[in-house]
Amino acid sequence: MFKKILIANRGEIACRVIRTARRMGIATVAVYSEADANARHVRLADEAVLIGPAAARESYLRGDRILEAARATGAEAIHPGYGFLSENEDFAEACEAAGVAFIGPPASAIRAMGSKSAAKALMEKAGVPLTPGYHGDNQEPAFLAAQAEAIGYPVLIKASAGGGGKGMRRVDRAADFEAALASCQREATNAFGDAHVLVEKYVLQPRHIEIQVFADRHGRCVYLFERDCSVQRRHQKVLEEAPAPGMTPERRAAMGQAAVEAAKAVGYVGAGTVEFIAQGDGSFWFMEMNTRLQVEHPVTEMITGLDLVEWQLRVAAGEPLPLAQEQLSIDGHALEARIYAEDPDKGFLPSTGRLLHLSPPAESEHVRVDSGVEQGDEITPHYDPMIAKLIVWGADRTQALSRMRQALAQFRVVGVQNNVEFLARLVALPAFAQGRFDTGLIEREQEALFPPGREVPESVWLIAALAELQREQRQAQKAAERSAAADSPWAALDGWRLNGRAQRRLQLRLGEQLQAVMVEVLPRNAWRLGLEGGPAVEARATPGADGALLVQLGERRLHAAVVAAGERRHVFFEGRSWPLSLVDSLHVGGGGDEAEGGLRAPMPGKVIAWLAQPGAAVEKGAPLLVLEAMKMEHTITAPRQGVVKAFRYAPGEQVADGAELVEFGEPS
Repeated sequence: MFKKILIANRGEIACRVIRTARRMGIATVAVYSEADANARHVRLADEAVLIGPAAARESYLRGDRILEAARATGAEAIHPGYGFLSENEDFAEACEAAGVAFIGPPASAIRAMGSKSAAKALMEKAGVPLTPGYHGDNQEPAFLAAQAEAIGYPVLIKASAGGGGKGMRRVDRAADFEAALASCQREATNAFGDAHVLVEKYVLQPRHIEIQVFADRHGRCVYLFERDCSVQRRHQKVLEEAPAPGMTPERRAAMGQAAVEAAKAVGYVGAGTVEFIAQGDGSFWFMEMNTRLQVEHPVTEMITGLDLVEWQLRVAAGEPLPLAQEQLSIDGHALEARIYAEDPDKGFLPSTGRLLHLSPPAESEHVRVDSGVEQGDEITPHYDPMIAKLIVWGADRTQALSRMRQALAQFRVVGVQNNVEFLARLVALPAFAQGRFDTGLIEREQEALFPPGREVPESVWLIAALAELQREQRQAQKAAERSAAADSPWAALDGWRLNGRAQRRLQLRLGEQLQAVMVEVLPRNAWRLGLEGGPAVEARATPGADGALLVQLGERRLHAAVVAAGERRHVFFEGRSWPLSLVDSLHVGGGGDEAEGGLRAPMPGKVIAWLAQPGAAVEKGAPLLVLEAMKMEHTITAPRQGVVKAFRYAPGEQVADGAELVEFGEPS
């Protein structure tokens, strides 16, 4: 077994590999960019080496610098994680030439499966059913448009070297094909350095089911059952589970055997995933093979009781697979939710900033949290905005769903926009709970997943006020303890006044909603609270860790948490969060931070293209420009009918968060 390995990745997967290596007594070397100098994976590793600037092309995609780091530190093997160089055959060959073990498949297998079009040609020869489409080398736009017409709309354009939903677009009509193709090719070039795409029939109401395979250098290959990854948005996975709901033993065996044959056909070694499109009638089609460990591998680990990273290390070291096919079995059900720094209400735009508060649910044998960040770390615009993966296990799917709902209700994030509440609504959907879903679930359930403006419950206002009063009391006590007059009766905080108890008016706000809470101080650390004009109740609270509160409002006892960040008071209650603002009643002023007549960048990025001409009159929703950020393209649209007076940035220019992009005026 290896004594020291280098991890050619960052974030969550680097931390994940370090955990297993440490348990096995293997020393680890991290690599990092300038942006990741203080990242969690750097702090966890035994050694760390700087390999370049923040841009991935100058750091995590520099195979030469990574190999230099391996040689300098004496690492015997390199684990590529997923993304970056994990499926780069040139890097795998360079490792072999340098005498460093590549903890992954041979370069020949990566090459065979790395191109979606080449892989489909190989599977076609092997008799594996394929989705109708064009997988050839002719990349002329007119030719591809003709192929799309022949296939029949809707079609799916996919980057041949792609993954993670990047360089992928669904096209429903011929008029949209040219723009979608250009966008896919740009995104594919930026993400993978290869603009080659394929065009396939878009299968309506498909299930996305993948088979985990594992092969060793001794000719043995097994499948570790399936994962259902159908719940997606913009072709990126949101929820994964194992086993797949409704999967029969016969279908599992057929898909598993097909996956094993695909792996054997390319001389595969290590962990890989064969992905299929499946339909309710039992039919399935080969989609692609990912020649690496997948983001969603923990659900397979939870139902098999195995450590797949340990298997990777043992296979790369030349050992045989630890178990044969007949020794593998499924125990229970597992679900994984990807916690991202993004804003679901703004088209899932990534969010950047510092994690002012990060409190995941407690880990146990049933709950697992894989994360590459900790409280105080920063989510930057340079890399994928994942905060954590939340994985739960249950004896069956019903129990796993219950545990997922409970775990999401306990997951608290402050400092960046995040998708925790969206995920909670998603797992609560009747269609998902009943196993009646496909890849179009999120698109169909827009009304339930994106409800209109929410009314703040009375309890939330009172909890926020109670937490603020306790915070003020603690500050006053600390000030009194430091004072020379600490024993003076005038330092008492019992609210006593000559003519009655102290009263005050505390103001809070959520968006445009302003709410006053009337406060009367009571003895023994209690208050009487009520919304202005409404009844009042006696209130008290017992603080816990990470902002947790055991609250008593009248006869009710509630569990909540309140996290202060600047003037914000983030209230976490009943599985939802409420970012209330504390209003200074002495402040007089107004105005906003939005430029009149302008459109601002929702995040840092680079302008890729103008989609309208200066001076053009446009309708509401018309595309104006394309902004690239977080490795994805985002289209900025017209907020209303009007005129594009001018663009503030040309294609290729970088923009800061909040920068005015377009001068937009009223129609003449």
